[in-house]
Parts: sequence; structure tokens; C-alpha cells
Amino acid sequence: MFSNLNELFKKDKQSNKKKLALAVAHDEHALQAVKEAFLENIIEPVLVGDAGEIKKIAARINFELSSIEIIDKKDKLEAVEAAVRLVRKGDAQILMKGNVATASLLKGVLNKEWGLRSGKILSHFALFEIRGYHKLLGITDVAMNIAPDLETKIAILNNSVQYMNKIGINHPKVALISAAETVNKAMPSSMDAAIIAKMSERKQINGCIVDGPLALDNAISKDSAEHKGIVSDVAGEADLLLVPNIESGNVLYKSLSFFADVKIAAVILGARAPIVLTSRSDSHEAKQNSIKLAALGA
Repeated sequence: MFSNLNELFKKDKQSNKKKLALAVAHDEHALQAVKEAFLENIIEPVLVGDAGEIKKIAARINFELSSIEIIDKKDKLEAVEAAVRLVRKGDAQILMKGNVATASLLKGVLNKEWGLRSGKILSHFALFEIRGYHKLLGITDVAMNIAPDLETKIAILNNSVQYMNKIGINHPKVALISAAETVNKAMPSSMDAAIIAKMSERKQINGCIVDGPLALDNAISKDSAEHKGIVSDVAGEADLLLVPNIESGNVLYKSLSFFADVKIAAVILGARAPIVLTSRSDSHEAKQNSIKLAALGA
């Protein structure tokens, strides 16, 4: 069990640096995060984009590029393709979004000829260090799948559990979130949760301990679970919250981000390699942590 992100990231200190392809790299926010990860000896970046603009921004943020590979692609879509191809060939182990629309990057990732399809769905996984919670807490999916059906929820769950196991959060306890801890046919998320929990009990889902439906309070608070008489290995001890849809997940993610004292790392899973897909509203620290999380599982 890891209580903070730094403790988790220390696991990767002795491993080889991972190569990161920054698609459309002429972006100051992304370059600053890449610079600091490079200086910490976590990654070796390949900067793909308008070389002239990249060098201007690098000079402005004091990023010495003499040892950094730059691939000059002035057209954004060509830059995305070049970065994705690097990862597909194994010449880079992480893909990161720069100064390009998310839809354009994902279109490249999903390209049938040269993209990073793996046969899995793409899903977003966030890992939070929350003051007041006794360990790291994962949340999925808050950014990719809008209204996942039962099959998609299982795929999202498997993506996150496999990644957590890979980075050293072994056999995570997964809370399937709904508005209450009881099964109610008028609340589809509770029905899905009950089915997934039973599937886990019957060993159709592996690598984790699953329970649900659980409301948020009894997923993360033992006192709340005991007050409601819930007997569960997961209640109050969740390592991962599977949210019912993108609206609830996005509100939870941004509420924690803006109102709480938290540290965040997030990646896109389900492709051939982890993808760092931060937004401009993410803090500088969140961008750095996301690179570290991707490097840990690359």
C-alpha cells in the first residue's frame, strides 16, 4: 500500500529511462513538464513538431536541447503521425499530447494502419494522493467513455486493475460507485455494479477485490460503512473507484482537483503504450506526475 505518489514513483528510480514522444511539441506547458522529467532522469524525450517554435519556447524556459532529438513536422497532423509511429515501432514507450486537439491525437492513436490499437478500449485512469485518506486512490473513467454499458465498464475496470498491478499496487480493492449501496432497478448503475461484483466473486474478473454498489461515502469511510451495517472487504478501504458515467466521474475529479488538497497523476490506458493527455487546466505538478505515472507502467 502506498500512501503518497512520491513513494510510488521511487520504485522506478533504478530502471532505465523511458523514451517519451511529445506530439506537436511546441507547447510551453508540455515542454516545461517534459523538461523537468528529463532533468529528473525519468524520461528521454523526442520532440515532434515545428522545430523553430520548439527552440523558441525551449529558450524561453531554459530547456537545453543539445542532447534532445527533434523531429521537424510543421503540420500538426503530420507531427501526430510521426509521434505515434515512434511508439508503434518501439522507438518510444510513452506518447504525450502537446499543442494539438485531443480528438486529433486520439484519431492518430486509433489509426488502423499505423496507430496504437491493442484490441482494448481506451480509458482514463487517475491516481490521487488525498490529504485525509490513508492511501492512494484511483478513479476511472472520467474523461473517455461517456455512458459505458456493462461490457465497457468491465473493460475499463480491467484496464485500471492491470495497470495498478503492473505499477505495484497489488490486488486493488475496487468500489463500484452508485448513489446508494443497495441494488435498485431504477438506478442502472447499481444493477451493473451488482453484476460486476458477482462476476468478480465467480472469478470472471481477476487481479482485484470488487464490491458494489457502494455510495462514495461508504467506499472510502469505514465509519460510514459501519454506520450503515455494510460488511465488505472494500468499504472504507477502496484503492479504485469505478464511476458510473463520465459526468459523475468528471465532477468528482475536478472537485478534488480544485477544492481539496490533492496531488494527481493520470494516463490514458488501453493503447499499446500509456498516453499522457493532460489539459491546460491541470496543474504543472499534475503534468509532471502524469509523466512519472506513465513511465512507471511503460
